[in-house]
Amino acid sequence: MHREQNPAIPEGIEPSYLEYIIEGQAFQTSKQYITGAELKHQRGIPPDTELYLSIARPWTDELIENHTRVDLARPGLEYFYVRKKLTFTVNGNPFTWYKQYITESEIKAIGKIDEDDELFLKIAHPFEDELITRDSRVDLARPGKEHFISRPKDTYVLIINAQPKHWKQKTISFEQVITLAFGSYSDDVNKAYTVTFANGPKQKPKGVMVKGDVVHVKNEMKFDATPTDRS
Repeated sequence: MHREQNPAIPEGIEPSYLEYIIEGQAFQTSKQYITGAELKHQRGIPPDTELYLSIARPWTDELIENHTRVDLARPGLEYFYVRKKLTFTVNGNPFTWYKQYITESEIKAIGKIDEDDELFLKIAHPFEDELITRDSRVDLARPGKEHFISRPKDTYVLIINAQPKHWKQKTISFEQVITLAFGSYSDDVNKAYTVTFANGPKQKPKGVMVKGDVVHVKNEMKFDATPTDRS
């Protein structure tokens, strides 16, 4: 619980704390009055977002402007909320946003993504994920929830035997697939491998690889590698 100390209370005197709720998170303060701007700052809500104080039915909830001073000492627990909010995920972690649009820098800051990493908006298969650039403004109010993923620049994520593997080359060989799948590649004549792939580039989206083959890769391209003992 976040607790705000009132600097006006003399040292040595035990303050009385008032509790209130902002968007589901509990706060405490020893101050009787608090402004809408302070409430928004405490919860990380942008200043231009409409914040409301919940009022018992049948009365209408009160819009709290940035300059509005709310008396927290009134009877009951004050609950503040935002009517319009949008949710999205970054690398699988859920977040809440209070504006219609969000930029690349805002997503990276919220998701704690390295500035040099590339950011993508997930797009349903078979379409390519959308690269989010510094000039991009993503509309979060569109139907459905937006999912963002990041990865190091010029790095592909290949799904090999259902496990994600990072890859930094535009092509991959049969032997390299085996190494990623099993940790090493053996030229032992008694060992053989079967490799199939799917969700590849348009020029060859699926197929079978044999020793010596090299294929172009695409992000989230899938490989299945199976060892066969000939002995």
